[in-house]
Amino acid sequence: MLRLALPLVAAELGWMAMGVVDTIMAGHAGRQLLGAVALGHGLYYTFAVFGVGMILGLDTLISQAFGRKDLDDCRRSLAAGLAVSVLITPPLMAAAFSMGPVMDWFRIDVELRETTQGYLNAVALGTLPLMLYSSLRRFLQAQDIVRPVTFALVSANIVNIIANYVLIYGEYGFPKLGAAGAGYATTLSRLYMVAVLTVAVARRNGWAGWTAWPGWPRIAEVCRLGLPAAIQISFEVAIFALTTTMLGALGPVAIGGHQIALNLASVTYMIPLGISSAAAVRVGQAIGRRDAAGASQAGWVGIALGAGFMLASAAVFLFAPGLLARIYSSDAEIIETAIALLAIAACFQFFDGVQAVATGALRGLGDTRTAMAAHVVCYWFLGLPLGWWLTYRAGWGARGLWTGLSFALILIGVILLMAWRRQLAKTTQWSS
Repeated sequence: MLRLALPLVAAELGWMAMGVVDTIMAGHAGRQLLGAVALGHGLYYTFAVFGVGMILGLDTLISQAFGRKDLDDCRRSLAAGLAVSVLITPPLMAAAFSMGPVMDWFRIDVELRETTQGYLNAVALGTLPLMLYSSLRRFLQAQDIVRPVTFALVSANIVNIIANYVLIYGEYGFPKLGAAGAGYATTLSRLYMVAVLTVAVARRNGWAGWTAWPGWPRIAEVCRLGLPAAIQISFEVAIFALTTTMLGALGPVAIGGHQIALNLASVTYMIPLGISSAAAVRVGQAIGRRDAAGASQAGWVGIALGAGFMLASAAVFLFAPGLLARIYSSDAEIIETAIALLAIAACFQFFDGVQAVATGALRGLGDTRTAMAAHVVCYWFLGLPLGWWLTYRAGWGARGLWTGLSFALILIGVILLMAWRRQLAKTTQWSS
């Protein structure tokens, strides 16, 4: 598990580092740019992760086919994933270009809205590369090929840092684009990642198979597995984007502290997310071999690793929050807000680790619907109403929304752990 998970963890951290770098570099350019990148990042990924989620069915299809040693079927699924990527890109870009009315509805300051839309317009240009990268990555990691994935993401951060520096601040003769510059830097980084993974796939598989038309039935199969995952992830991201947007009405201090805490919680989440991908692959490969015991072992080892790490991260959030917050900003009020929110984040870290890996393990079994149902119900029908009441009726401010979402996340962790045990029992019966 660790041989597969550690490179994927590094890849997830490399992915998250791009957002962190954007936030840090924008934050040091002023409150306005920090707020615009934070708000734009949240709004864009509400739609973008839906597309990425549609590709997650490849984890199930390719890992199980690889377990059966059917490499032709692996390539056919990749071709289907690439087709889905192309088909879903136009509506995702259209959504990103049309966020002005949404920000108006939430009464976002006019100057902040215009700056945010500039970021959205720039980052939306990288939507197709993001989708193609996701398909290529799933294909490689499901066959235990993870070094190109890690290299692509880690080295892409160098591209992102350089592009951010010259485009945000207008260095070396480039125009000073501010928040839009951060968006263009992200787009350039995605193009680079697609190029790296395309070369990796072509070197291992040539061009045959994965560049041929896969047929509508296989595309439909990718969508059948991916749609619940897409709904789950997009609703999860949307809840935090909505939180960011709601807090935007409270001013730059609230949104700045929120974004710092959210960035840090997202960084720690990348570790169980990488383990989750490894668990999905290992469980799927075991199912392809009809090895129920191997699937059980892979899932439980992954859950233990994810939960154990998140306990350690909770301790860091509790005992060194100020040190972490000062990495992002020198504003005393923003730091104070971030420290209060990190204390709440510490309460749900363990459960976040459990639910993240359990979601991957269930995906390896072919179950993407349970996680969808748990996230939608717990976040939107329980956590958000509670958080809204605590924020605007009880007067807790940003802490109210975080408390409500923390409650929801704890419930999700418990539900998915129980679902994994139930589905595993069914798999054991089927295998025997």
